[in-house]
Amino acid sequence: MSDQLQWFKSSFSDDEGGACVEVALAPTIHVRDSKTPAGSELRLSAPAWSAFVAAVRPGA
Repeated sequence: MSDQLQWFKSSFSDDEGGACVEVALAPTIHVRDSKTPAGSELRLSAPAWSAFVAAVRPGA
């Protein structure tokens, strides 16, 4: 299923091999390290993803 998802890279990731996070939005949210796309993924429910994004926003 992972190869059928549309992945996008975090706007905070750079092209120099830094912290590269990719996310695919589906009924379940998929998160992976873009440097190892065939590696493991973290899968979150939509409410858990929303809570995570709210918690890491600047000023949160």
